[in-house]
Amino acid sequence: MSILSGHKKIETNAFLLLVLSFFVVTVGGIVQIVPLFYLDNVIEEVEGMRPYSPLELAGRQIYIREGCYVCHSQMIRPMRDEHERYGHYSLAAESMYDHPFQWGSKRTGPDLARVGGRYSDDWHIQHFRAPKELVPESIMPAYPWFETTPLNYDLIEQLLIAHRRAGVPYTDEMIRSARDDLILQWNPDSGDVDAFLERYPNAQVRNFTESTEVTELDAMLAYLQMLGTLVDFSTYEPDPTR
Repeated sequence: MSILSGHKKIETNAFLLLVLSFFVVTVGGIVQIVPLFYLDNVIEEVEGMRPYSPLELAGRQIYIREGCYVCHSQMIRPMRDEHERYGHYSLAAESMYDHPFQWGSKRTGPDLARVGGRYSDDWHIQHFRAPKELVPESIMPAYPWFETTPLNYDLIEQLLIAHRRAGVPYTDEMIRSARDDLILQWNPDSGDVDAFLERYPNAQVRNFTESTEVTELDAMLAYLQMLGTLVDFSTYEPDPTR
């Protein structure tokens, strides 16, 4: 009876309820937050992850600009139906260089976390031209101007600098080479491909749309065709300590 009367006293006294609620939230927050200050890294490092190449990063900027994240998530949950449809569940490390991350909370269209390599460049080109011709039930709008709009990469170096300030490990060499690397990924004959791949391992180097100049569609395809391809899940073993 004394417990119930004490509970009633707390519920009927707004100030006391506020003070006790603040105390509980504070203690809970301290318990969760303080241990993080003693960890060097809260994200499991996974082999294969690297910063985006300049062309991929430019494509990601267009992806964000067009609001693609509103209809497409980039986070596969650890549930059987998600695994069977989309592949291995998403790892925190896969978003460690994302500013902002593209997890999303709604799927009008399918999740894109593992879309890289799932469809050909030609499929993507046609899909951006007229989505309904490939997926009749699709409500995605067409983006035909992507393949006729030259990519504006005048500020690509500044974009890499901004991401480095946010924690992405772009080196001085990567920033100096940003413009040349963007062109080289689209046109392998324009420079040293081996040096480029040393900076950005497993980057896909080709003219994605067979255009005569780098277009917004080239950047989008470079980004989409990379998603989910950096980690080799056939050899991945989770860290049991995390």
